Amino acid sequence: MSDHLSGTRAVADPAIDLTDLYAFPSPSWPGRLVLVLNVFPSARPGALFSDAAAYRFRVRPASVSRRETGTLFDVGTDEFALTCTFSAPTGQDMESGQRGTCVLPSGEPVSFPVNDERGGAGDGVRCYAGLRLDPFFMDVAKEVETRASRRLAFVAEGTNLLEGNDVLTFVAELDVARVFGPAAGSVLAVAAETVTLGPYPVRLERLGRPEIKNILMSDNGVDTANKIVDLRDLYNEEDPFRLGPTYLDAYRSRLNANLAFFDGLDGKQDWTTRPDGTHPLTEPLLADFLVVDTAKPYAEDSFFEIERALLDGRPYTTCGGRSLDDDVIDTLYTLIVNAGNGPRVSDGVDGTVPALRAFPYLAPANPNPPAEAAAIPKAAASR
Repeated sequence: MSDHLSGTRAVADPAIDLTDLYAFPSPSWPGRLVLVLNVFPSARPGALFSDAAAYRFRVRPASVSRRETGTLFDVGTDEFALTCTFSAPTGQDMESGQRGTCVLPSGEPVSFPVNDERGGAGDGVRCYAGLRLDPFFMDVAKEVETRASRRLAFVAEGTNLLEGNDVLTFVAELDVARVFGPAAGSVLAVAAETVTLGPYPVRLERLGRPEIKNILMSDNGVDTANKIVDLRDLYNEEDPFRLGPTYLDAYRSRLNANLAFFDGLDGKQDWTTRPDGTHPLTEPLLADFLVVDTAKPYAEDSFFEIERALLDGRPYTTCGGRSLDDDVIDTLYTLIVNAGNGPRVSDGVDGTVPALRAFPYLAPANPNPPAEAAAIPKAAASR
């Protein structure tokens, strides 16, 4: 489920469980970038952000890479971070009694009550945090069955497991030129993370593209080099822009094996691996961050479009990144199963309640969400 429940640590503490990251040009305000970070799967009314962790967007300028390593982007070392922390509940502010404070790249703090749709405003930035409807949609049961049965098990009309569920969200809408400066350019690499508070922060979880951990790094019994260790917790500790050397070969082995596995689900091979088994998508996917071009107009179905165009050797025409209504499961499965050389692979779920076109972008929370046990069964959590 995108990044819901992506490791034992995330399951143990839902307040730091990053479920989804989105980055897209505002559909209503040219020149503005929208960043959305969702946490806490199946949050209930009164759910709280952690007051012991920081929730952070990390943004770096990027450019197209021409290297022969398979890497598609060169990511700079300059970084623009937006870091949000939350107070312990006091019972005085709105529904949750929490206040959020977002520290902008300039160092300016922006404070706001949680669950107040007006949010808070700083120099070129608006911030919101609170309970909203989970925008992610997917037939989780049929995706799990697909991997277990080693065949495409999707049906024409799938069931969205997350229908009606809520999440906690942190939203930042910003004027790109004003907040990042003109030198940043329009192509940006975006990642998110939760870290502990204090002078020596520890990374708890990180997130870039959807389903890297829960689908592409899942244990499907085909990676003979890694049969015991759950790589997701190790991967969550990695810097989004610089993987450490210790487990890099393990990540590559898992992706090479799984990508070949997915390629064969339709009974034919559409990707050509190298003699050593390296898959063409392995290195691009290990560069695990969203890439958005803020000079391009908003596009609803633009996930992985910049990367796909570069792999095909053609100019890209859309903004990339990921919008709230983007059908990323269909895009991902079509990419890994038939490389776009066949019909679109669909899980049969095409959307949920549409997102808003203006701040704070996510649809209001469902006041009567489904029972938690029914919403996220153990089978999905153990993927």
